[in-house]
Amino acid sequence: MNLNEILLTNGKIYTGKGFLPGSVHIINGKIVNVWTGSNLEIEQQETASQPPHTTTKGNVETIDLLGNYLVPGFIDVHIHGGNGYDVMQATSPQEINEISIFLAKHGTTTFFPTTLTAPREDIEASLTNITEAKEQGTEGASIAGVHLEGPFINEKRAGAQNSAHIRNPSIEELKRYQYIFKNQVKLLTIAPEMPGALECIQYAVGEGIVCSVGHSDATMNMVKSAINHGLSHVTHLFNGMRPLHHREPGVAGAALMLDSLTVELISDGIHVHPDVLDYICKAKPRENIILISDATSAAGLGDGEECHLGGLPCFIKNGEVRLQKTGDLAGSCLTLDKALRNMMRFTNESLEAVIPLLTENPARKMGLGDMIGAIKEGYDADLVVLNEDYYVLKTFVKGREV
Repeated sequence: MNLNEILLTNGKIYTGKGFLPGSVHIINGKIVNVWTGSNLEIEQQETASQPPHTTTKGNVETIDLLGNYLVPGFIDVHIHGGNGYDVMQATSPQEINEISIFLAKHGTTTFFPTTLTAPREDIEASLTNITEAKEQGTEGASIAGVHLEGPFINEKRAGAQNSAHIRNPSIEELKRYQYIFKNQVKLLTIAPEMPGALECIQYAVGEGIVCSVGHSDATMNMVKSAINHGLSHVTHLFNGMRPLHHREPGVAGAALMLDSLTVELISDGIHVHPDVLDYICKAKPRENIILISDATSAAGLGDGEECHLGGLPCFIKNGEVRLQKTGDLAGSCLTLDKALRNMMRFTNESLEAVIPLLTENPARKMGLGDMIGAIKEGYDADLVVLNEDYYVLKTFVKGREV
């Protein structure tokens, strides 16, 4: 039997608490050994841009990391597209695959393609493409499930979602989507104040779906009631929700005050002010914060280029994506490697303090914490090599360099 065997040496290995010099041994896509120790020496790279060096002997490929950082692969639970491709507008599994390749270039090794409010047949078409892409296997980041962002939301907080296709939560419709995607819908954004929402949340949670409040005008008490039915997550905190008010905390207040809720943050400095991002890291338990991209097809494109969000025309200006019709923010141009660098800068925190927000925390939240999100024996070899300025040099998905 020919083994796919890789040895990553001479790196700064993320241990879950900090970094230690060490090496990682990978066989057939799994981490089989991790050697770290403060007594090991690191041969530092000569320049920040110097890539790791690869040699092959027999069946073993050895990659000298030259003192660069080795961290778990990033996990994006909220992502609409990238590099000109849109999850909802994709006409084939190959277009979903193109998104996966783009994401891997920026350190994302696992993603949850995210749909939008649309006619049922459009959502079904998107789920079909995602299903086929997952079954065929992507060339870049792995698909771990689908995030349904809508259509069960509140028109008052629709934002860039197409309000013409918003409908009340329906267990039957959700069952249909689960049938198409073979029970791989893993995250559902829903407005808990809408008719039928609490019953839908309870059903979804029973099916292993994480339920998230988003695009919602719910009060604090409504959110608490939804929590009693299984709600446990908040979609892109502060965006598309009833804001915090001292007489009615709303969804945003509930997200900040209730430790049972994990929150998504878009750390582009546009959707949430940098000082507010810093405050959230002080106010919320760190394990309850997840960085997302909320990226659209605009990610990877430049100002002035055409892009869409679920079929709605958008424009890019100064790194912001907005709807042509209303000027509303419509997702982001963000990638998770940039989200990491931004969050470190906004909070003045170390790499080891921010890394869990893109790795361990989303893995745990999505029930994958025993497979990905850490550099441990027995885990998938989803790994990213970062240079001293925290830019991606290499990405490995299940031990395969992509």
